[in-house]
Amino acid sequence: MASAADGVGGLGAEQNHLSVPVTEHGAWATAMNNLGIMPVGISGQQLVSDTLCLQRFNPSLGLITPINPMMAGISLVPTPPVPPDLPVVKEIIHCKSCTLFPQNPSCPPPSTRERPPGCKTVFVGGLPENATEEIIREVFDPCGEVTALRKSKKNFCHIRFTEEFMVDKAIYLSGYRMRIGSSTDKKDSGRIHVDFAQARDDLYEWECKQRLLAREERHRRKIHEDRLRPPSPPPIVHYSEHEAGQLAERLKDDHKFSDATAVLFTWIDRGEVNRRTANHFYSMIQSANSHVRRLMSEKAQHEEEMERAKEAFKNALLAILTQFEQITAVFTAASRQKAWDHFSKAQRKNIDIWRKQCEELRNAHSEEIMGIRREEEMEMSDDDLDQSPCKRSRAEENGVCDQTQSSLREENDSLRCQLDSYRSEVELLRAEPSRADDLAHTQTHKHTHSPEAQIQLLQQSMLSMQQQLLTLQEKLTSKEAELEQAREEHRYLEGEVLALRDKLLSSPGESLEATNGELHDKGINGCVPSSCHSRERRSDVIMRGGVASEKDALLLGIISTFLHVHPFGANLEYLWSYIQRLDSKVSAGELERLMVRLPSMFRQELSGVGATLEKRWKFCGFDSLGSA
Repeated sequence: MASAADGVGGLGAEQNHLSVPVTEHGAWATAMNNLGIMPVGISGQQLVSDTLCLQRFNPSLGLITPINPMMAGISLVPTPPVPPDLPVVKEIIHCKSCTLFPQNPSCPPPSTRERPPGCKTVFVGGLPENATEEIIREVFDPCGEVTALRKSKKNFCHIRFTEEFMVDKAIYLSGYRMRIGSSTDKKDSGRIHVDFAQARDDLYEWECKQRLLAREERHRRKIHEDRLRPPSPPPIVHYSEHEAGQLAERLKDDHKFSDATAVLFTWIDRGEVNRRTANHFYSMIQSANSHVRRLMSEKAQHEEEMERAKEAFKNALLAILTQFEQITAVFTAASRQKAWDHFSKAQRKNIDIWRKQCEELRNAHSEEIMGIRREEEMEMSDDDLDQSPCKRSRAEENGVCDQTQSSLREENDSLRCQLDSYRSEVELLRAEPSRADDLAHTQTHKHTHSPEAQIQLLQQSMLSMQQQLLTLQEKLTSKEAELEQAREEHRYLEGEVLALRDKLLSSPGESLEATNGELHDKGINGCVPSSCHSRERRSDVIMRGGVASEKDALLLGIISTFLHVHPFGANLEYLWSYIQRLDSKVSAGELERLMVRLPSMFRQELSGVGATLEKRWKFCGFDSLGSA
């Protein structure tokens, strides 16, 4: 075979000869190399070079060597791991018009550019000058279906396949030397280079596919969101007299009331109420209001059911506690000496363990019952406090009685907590007579003491606790009486302050002396407390003295300037909103009291007619100076 230039060498004399006739050396060499056998010809020459044969081949072993261990499934030995740096062994490819020879495995693999997205086109360079499109198709048709082949005169071409995976097969042929026929002419041979090509058609198809995938993803997401979206409410019909009549009938039905109220709310929100339809809407609102009594009765019924359930639960717990007591009594009777001596040691141990477990469960159960009783007592106390909200709000508004009421409330709460704790202890002591018997019995066994001493100690402790409870109840009643007296004084003070304020607003200049005389008379008769009398004296001094502080002087200057630029006057809210920008701590009542104290500077007049009637303050300081 005349291919010595391609790396085909001779074989040593020690090699065995092959006696099987072979007509095509290339196909035979490929098959022998794949089986891990040294490919040799009939005359003994080597058909494939040493570099193309499989590694670890020993020619001294003869023609038929052991099966290649790299071929899994044939050898009985498990396949060893392939080292990563082992070069890929390529084969000689024979076509009808040409032959492809692989490059030396020791040479570096051919380089490729970055693969474009959706690449279906390859660039093939280094073609022989005499290569035609038919020869090129013959070489690349095994890689896949070729849709287009564009050949250039400069020994390269572009090949486009139908699928992307076919490009990987074509890239595998990069680095092969192509020889047309058996010619050794340079124009008939060349080392081909296959690389990825960037084509507009491939990019366009890839973008179309991505858009299609994006549309499908959006469609799936939309279907998923529509599936998770709650159903839309039914549409509300438009208002008409016929629909209003039907809605009025539905409002009277208890089962259709919720849907009917939704329709009524929508109509009112849309603005369907006018003078012509006001009567219809009033009747429908009246029908809706008639269900309030029904709802309250249903609420009361549910509350009664809840109370009955609570009572049944409480009775069941008490029955369980009673059974626990009975079981504990059985254990106590079994622990007495007349029965205890007849049990064995193991039986006594088991009875003792059972008795302890039963006592622990009984104690936990009794604590749960006591917790329920404490909650009921706290609810009753909260209801008692909520019975007089007006009194409590008035007491909070009073600045004088705040501290006393808070201290009394804290003492009341602490006394109530102590009372609850004492009650719980008394209940535990009452619920544990059997435990006292057990203790007395154990002590009789150990120390031979009489149970009467233990009973006397328990009775004494109960008597002391009862005395403490009585003293705490007396303290609680005294504190409640003091609190009620403070509330009465507070109500009286509020009435007196309101009466004084009305008199000052009606005739500030004339009634001042009269009110002072009345207060003086009341102070002599003992009707008004001394604190109120001193407070009224201070107010009298302030009323007669004019400006009492630097802040009042500043306010007077600002008010005078503001009212001077408003010759027709201004109401109190307008004046207060202006001063709020300068000092947010000033209230409207302070401004009104300051202007009332100086009638020679500020005058209040009524302006407007009918619904527009309002009180306005005017500055009259210059008028009073002119008259003086």
